Amino acid sequence: MTRVQLSAVICVHDEEARLEHCLRHLQFADEIVVVLDRCTDRSEEIARAFAHTVVKGAFPQEGARKAAAMAAATGDWIIEVDADEQISVALATEIRARVEDAGAHTHFQVPVDNYVGKRLVRYGWGGSFGTSSVARLFRRDSKRWGLERIHPTVRFEGERGPSLVHPIQHEVDADISDMIRRLDRYTHQRALDLVDKGRVGGVGENAFRGFRRFLKCYISRKGYREGGWGVLIALMAGLYPLLSTLKARLEVRQAQASLDDGHGVFTPRVIAGE
Repeated sequence: MTRVQLSAVICVHDEEARLEHCLRHLQFADEIVVVLDRCTDRSEEIARAFAHTVVKGAFPQEGARKAAAMAAATGDWIIEVDADEQISVALATEIRARVEDAGAHTHFQVPVDNYVGKRLVRYGWGGSFGTSSVARLFRRDSKRWGLERIHPTVRFEGERGPSLVHPIQHEVDADISDMIRRLDRYTHQRALDLVDKGRVGGVGENAFRGFRRFLKCYISRKGYREGGWGVLIALMAGLYPLLSTLKARLEVRQAQASLDDGHGVFTPRVIAGE
Protein backbone atom coordinates (compact mmCIF):
# COMPACT_ATOMS: atom_id res chain seq x y z
CA MET A 1 0.00 0.00 0.00
CA THR A 2 1.34 3.44 -0.97
CA ARG A 3 2.18 5.68 1.98
CA VAL A 4 0.08 8.85 2.19
CA GLN A 5 2.28 11.90 1.66
CA LEU A 6 2.01 14.64 4.28
CA SER A 7 3.17 18.25 3.84
CA ALA A 8 3.71 20.61 6.77
CA VAL A 9 3.30 24.28 5.78
CA ILE A 10 4.20 27.38 7.75
CA CYS A 11 3.95 31.08 6.88
CA VAL A 12 6.28 33.44 8.75
CA HIS A 13 7.26 37.08 9.08
CA ASP A 14 10.50 37.75 10.99
CA GLU A 15 10.31 34.72 13.27
CA GLU A 16 14.00 33.91 13.77
CA ALA A 17 13.55 33.56 17.54
CA ARG A 18 10.99 30.74 17.27
CA LEU A 19 11.23 29.28 13.80
CA GLU A 20 13.94 26.67 14.35
CA HIS A 21 12.17 25.23 17.38
CA CYS A 22 8.95 24.92 15.39
CA LEU A 23 10.60 23.35 12.33
CA ARG A 24 12.49 20.75 14.37
CA HIS A 25 9.11 19.37 15.47
CA LEU A 26 7.88 19.01 11.88
CA GLN A 27 10.37 16.36 10.81
CA PHE A 28 7.64 13.70 10.91
CA ALA A 29 6.17 15.22 7.71
CA ASP A 30 7.32 14.06 4.28
CA GLU A 31 7.72 17.67 3.17
CA ILE A 32 8.11 21.05 4.87
CA VAL A 33 7.08 24.21 3.01
CA VAL A 34 7.93 27.65 4.44
CA VAL A 35 6.47 30.88 3.07
CA LEU A 36 8.55 33.94 3.99
CA ASP A 37 6.45 37.10 4.03
CA ARG A 38 8.68 40.21 3.82
CA CYS A 39 11.24 38.77 6.25
CA THR A 40 14.22 40.94 7.17
CA ASP A 41 15.82 38.77 9.85
CA ARG A 42 17.41 35.28 9.78
CA SER A 43 14.14 33.49 9.04
CA GLU A 44 15.21 32.58 5.51
CA GLU A 45 18.53 31.12 6.66
CA ILE A 46 16.76 29.01 9.29
CA ALA A 47 14.02 27.93 6.89
CA ARG A 48 16.49 26.73 4.25
CA ALA A 49 18.22 24.55 6.85
CA PHE A 50 15.04 22.56 7.49
CA ALA A 51 12.50 23.08 4.69
CA HIS A 52 12.23 21.25 1.39
CA THR A 53 10.65 24.30 -0.26
CA VAL A 54 10.97 28.00 0.59
CA VAL A 55 8.72 30.64 -0.99
CA LYS A 56 9.56 34.34 -0.68
CA GLY A 57 7.24 37.26 -1.32
CA ALA A 58 5.01 40.01 0.01
CA PHE A 59 1.53 38.88 1.03
CA PRO A 60 -0.62 41.60 2.65
CA GLN A 61 -3.55 39.18 2.93
CA GLU A 62 -3.44 36.02 5.00
CA GLY A 63 -5.37 34.08 2.37
CA ALA A 64 -2.74 34.91 -0.26
CA ARG A 65 0.01 33.59 2.03
CA LYS A 66 -1.88 30.35 2.58
CA ALA A 67 -2.60 29.98 -1.14
CA ALA A 68 1.12 30.38 -1.90
CA ALA A 69 1.93 27.64 0.59
CA MET A 70 -0.70 25.33 -0.88
CA ALA A 71 0.59 25.92 -4.40
CA ALA A 72 4.09 24.89 -3.32
CA ALA A 73 3.03 21.81 -1.32
CA THR A 74 2.92 18.43 -3.03
CA GLY A 75 1.58 16.16 -0.28
CA ASP A 76 -1.80 14.42 -0.28
CA TRP A 77 -2.53 15.99 3.12
CA ILE A 78 -1.56 19.30 4.71
CA ILE A 79 -0.87 20.16 8.34
CA GLU A 80 -0.72 23.93 8.92
CA VAL A 81 1.34 25.38 11.74
CA ASP A 82 2.52 28.82 12.86
CA ALA A 83 5.97 29.70 14.15
CA ASP A 84 4.65 30.10 17.70
CA GLU A 85 3.24 26.55 17.68
CA GLN A 86 4.75 23.16 18.37
CA ILE A 87 3.68 19.66 17.32
CA SER A 88 4.39 17.10 20.05
CA VAL A 89 5.54 13.56 19.31
CA ALA A 90 2.12 12.27 20.41
CA LEU A 91 0.29 14.65 18.07
CA ALA A 92 2.66 13.86 15.19
CA THR A 93 1.95 10.16 15.64
CA GLU A 94 -1.80 10.79 15.74
CA ILE A 95 -1.66 12.97 12.60
CA ARG A 96 0.17 10.27 10.65
CA ALA A 97 -2.29 7.61 11.78
CA ARG A 98 -5.30 9.78 10.96
CA VAL A 99 -4.26 10.59 7.39
CA GLU A 100 -3.42 6.97 6.68
CA ASP A 101 -6.95 5.97 7.69
CA ALA A 102 -8.99 9.06 6.78
CA GLY A 103 -11.56 7.29 4.63
CA ALA A 104 -13.90 9.80 2.99
CA HIS A 105 -13.04 12.60 5.43
CA THR A 106 -11.34 15.66 3.99
CA HIS A 107 -10.46 17.66 7.12
CA PHE A 108 -10.04 17.40 10.88
CA GLN A 109 -10.12 19.78 13.83
CA VAL A 110 -7.04 19.84 16.06
CA PRO A 111 -7.31 21.01 19.70
CA VAL A 112 -5.04 23.83 20.88
CA ASP A 113 -3.37 24.39 24.25
CA ASN A 114 -2.75 28.14 24.54
CA TYR A 115 0.05 29.50 26.72
CA VAL A 116 0.48 33.05 27.97
CA GLY A 117 4.11 32.99 29.02
CA LYS A 118 4.42 29.66 30.80
CA ARG A 119 0.80 29.65 31.98
CA LEU A 120 -1.51 27.20 30.21
CA VAL A 121 -4.85 28.94 29.71
CA ARG A 122 -7.44 26.40 28.59
CA TYR A 123 -10.73 28.27 28.90
CA GLY A 124 -12.29 31.45 27.57
CA TRP A 125 -10.76 31.72 24.10
CA GLY A 126 -12.88 32.99 21.25
CA GLY A 127 -14.40 36.14 19.81
CA SER A 128 -11.74 36.50 17.08
CA PHE A 129 -9.01 36.76 19.72
CA GLY A 130 -8.10 33.10 20.11
CA THR A 131 -9.35 29.58 19.70
CA SER A 132 -9.12 26.23 21.43
CA SER A 133 -9.58 24.21 18.22
CA VAL A 134 -8.43 24.72 14.63
CA ALA A 135 -9.12 23.00 11.30
CA ARG A 136 -5.47 22.58 10.35
CA LEU A 137 -5.31 19.02 9.01
CA PHE A 138 -6.89 18.62 5.57
CA ARG A 139 -6.58 17.08 2.14
CA ARG A 140 -4.73 19.29 -0.29
CA ASP A 141 -7.12 21.45 -2.36
CA SER A 142 -10.01 20.94 0.09
CA LYS A 143 -9.56 24.27 1.92
CA ARG A 144 -10.08 27.77 0.57
CA TRP A 145 -9.40 31.14 2.21
CA GLY A 146 -11.10 34.47 1.73
CA LEU A 147 -9.33 37.74 0.92
CA GLU A 148 -9.47 39.37 4.35
CA ARG A 149 -6.26 40.61 5.95
CA ILE A 150 -7.11 39.12 9.35
CA HIS A 151 -9.11 36.01 10.22
CA PRO A 152 -10.04 35.21 6.59
CA THR A 153 -13.19 33.26 5.94
CA VAL A 154 -12.50 29.58 5.34
CA ARG A 155 -14.44 27.13 3.20
CA PHE A 156 -13.96 23.36 3.13
CA GLU A 157 -15.02 20.83 0.57
CA GLY A 158 -16.02 17.39 1.79
CA GLU A 159 -16.81 15.82 5.13
CA ARG A 160 -15.17 16.70 8.44
CA GLY A 161 -13.85 13.81 10.47
CA PRO A 162 -13.68 13.39 14.25
CA SER A 163 -11.45 15.82 16.10
CA LEU A 164 -7.95 14.77 17.05
CA VAL A 165 -7.11 14.15 20.71
CA HIS A 166 -3.61 15.59 21.21
CA PRO A 167 -3.30 19.40 21.08
CA ILE A 168 -1.05 21.82 19.28
CA GLN A 169 1.09 23.71 21.80
CA HIS A 170 0.58 27.41 21.11
CA GLU A 171 2.66 30.20 22.68
CA VAL A 172 -0.06 32.73 22.01
CA ASP A 173 1.31 35.69 24.03
CA ALA A 174 4.43 36.31 26.11
CA ASP A 175 2.65 38.47 28.69
CA ILE A 176 -0.17 40.99 29.11
CA SER A 177 1.69 43.68 27.15
CA ASP A 178 2.12 41.24 24.27
CA MET A 179 -1.61 40.49 24.41
CA ILE A 180 -2.42 44.20 24.14
CA ARG A 181 -0.04 44.64 21.20
CA ARG A 182 -1.72 41.71 19.44
CA LEU A 183 -5.11 43.36 19.96
CA ASP A 184 -3.73 46.53 18.37
CA ARG A 185 -2.43 44.61 15.33
CA TYR A 186 -5.61 42.60 14.89
CA THR A 187 -7.95 45.57 15.14
CA HIS A 188 -5.92 47.64 12.70
CA GLN A 189 -6.05 44.88 10.08
CA ARG A 190 -9.75 44.35 10.78
CA ALA A 191 -10.40 48.09 10.36
CA LEU A 192 -8.82 48.01 6.90
CA ASP A 193 -11.01 45.04 5.96
CA LEU A 194 -14.16 46.76 7.22
CA VAL A 195 -13.47 49.87 5.14
CA ASP A 196 -12.61 47.83 2.05
CA LYS A 197 -15.94 45.99 2.29
CA GLY A 198 -18.00 49.03 3.24
CA ARG A 199 -19.12 47.29 6.44
CA VAL A 200 -17.80 49.59 9.16
CA GLY A 201 -20.99 49.48 11.22
CA GLY A 202 -22.08 51.66 14.10
CA VAL A 203 -20.30 52.27 17.39
CA GLY A 204 -23.34 51.34 19.48
CA GLU A 205 -24.02 48.03 17.77
CA ASN A 206 -20.36 47.01 18.00
CA ALA A 207 -20.17 48.03 21.65
CA PHE A 208 -23.13 45.72 22.27
CA ARG A 209 -21.49 42.99 20.20
CA GLY A 210 -18.36 43.38 22.29
CA PHE A 211 -20.35 43.08 25.50
CA ARG A 212 -21.91 39.83 24.28
CA ARG A 213 -18.48 38.49 23.32
CA PHE A 214 -17.15 39.30 26.77
CA LEU A 215 -19.99 37.36 28.40
CA LYS A 216 -19.63 34.46 25.97
CA CYS A 217 -15.89 34.10 26.60
CA TYR A 218 -16.10 34.61 30.35
CA ILE A 219 -19.25 32.58 31.07
CA SER A 220 -20.19 30.26 28.19
CA ARG A 221 -16.55 29.38 27.40
CA LYS A 222 -15.75 29.20 31.11
CA GLY A 223 -13.12 31.91 31.20
CA TYR A 224 -14.02 32.41 34.86
CA ARG A 225 -12.11 29.21 35.59
CA GLU A 226 -8.87 30.98 34.66
CA GLY A 227 -9.18 33.77 37.21
CA GLY A 228 -7.66 37.06 36.05
CA TRP A 229 -6.46 35.54 32.78
CA GLY A 230 -10.05 34.71 31.89
CA VAL A 231 -11.05 38.34 32.53
CA LEU A 232 -8.23 39.57 30.28
CA ILE A 233 -9.08 37.22 27.42
CA ALA A 234 -12.78 38.08 27.60
CA LEU A 235 -11.91 41.79 27.70
CA MET A 236 -9.69 41.52 24.61
CA ALA A 237 -12.41 39.61 22.75
CA GLY A 238 -14.99 42.19 23.79
CA LEU A 239 -12.87 45.16 22.72
CA TYR A 240 -12.06 43.62 19.34
CA PRO A 241 -15.21 44.64 17.38
CA LEU A 242 -15.51 48.06 19.03
CA LEU A 243 -11.86 49.03 18.52
CA SER A 244 -11.95 47.74 14.94
CA THR A 245 -14.95 49.95 14.17
CA LEU A 246 -13.49 53.00 15.90
CA LYS A 247 -10.20 52.61 14.03
CA ALA A 248 -12.08 52.22 10.76
CA ARG A 249 -14.10 55.39 11.43
CA LEU A 250 -11.50 57.61 13.07
CA GLU A 251 -8.29 56.55 11.35
CA VAL A 252 -8.70 54.59 8.13
CA ARG A 253 -11.69 56.37 6.59
CA GLN A 254 -10.49 59.82 7.59
CA ALA A 255 -7.02 59.11 6.22
CA GLN A 256 -8.51 57.90 2.95
CA ALA A 257 -10.77 60.97 2.76
CA SER A 258 -7.77 63.20 3.33
CA LEU A 259 -5.96 61.49 0.49
CA ASP A 260 -8.96 61.81 -1.82
CA ASP A 261 -9.18 65.54 -1.06
CA GLY A 262 -5.51 66.01 -1.74
CA HIS A 263 -4.83 67.30 1.79
CA GLY A 264 -2.66 64.47 3.00
CA VAL A 265 -0.94 61.24 2.19
CA PHE A 266 -2.51 57.97 3.29
CA THR A 267 0.05 55.25 3.85
CA PRO A 268 -1.55 51.99 5.01
CA ARG A 269 0.57 49.58 7.06
CA VAL A 270 0.43 46.91 4.37
CA ILE A 271 2.17 46.77 1.03
CA ALA A 272 1.06 45.51 -2.32
CA GLY A 273 2.02 41.99 -3.30
CA GLU A 274 4.99 41.46 -5.54
